Amino acid sequence: MRDGNTMTEKYLSFRERLQPGLDATGSFLGGVGHAFKLVVTYLVRMRKVLLSIPVLVLAVQLAQYNTEHLPEQVGIDLQTTGEFALVISRNAAVMGPLVLTVLCLVLMFCSRRTMYPWIISVFSLVLPLLLLLTNMYPA
Repeated sequence: MRDGNTMTEKYLSFRERLQPGLDATGSFLGGVGHAFKLVVTYLVRMRKVLLSIPVLVLAVQLAQYNTEHLPEQVGIDLQTTGEFALVISRNAAVMGPLVLTVLCLVLMFCSRRTMYPWIISVFSLVLPLLLLLTNMYPA
């Protein structure tokens, strides 16, 4: 028992010697921690906007690329014979996926949950690539 008391006494005396340094460090880290908390709080509140910006930029870039590279008549529903069952105009093939992505982002802003609609909007970016690939390499 005596050793336990001396260990406690040694710890308390060690703590008393370190207290001025702990106070100075604590006030500095408290300020940095407060600033970090403010930044994280701001990022969490703005997460819908911050997540939607890259998706929207990429959707517009894909629409521009498809406008330049898709043929005038875009085929949909590729058959086993190598022909398309349905043909639509280039404008519809470009604007359709863009409108779908924007609609997914609007639903993300209306939703209480952010990640599920955002992931759907990211997956909707595959549609312009799919149209491009199926019309570049039809069979």
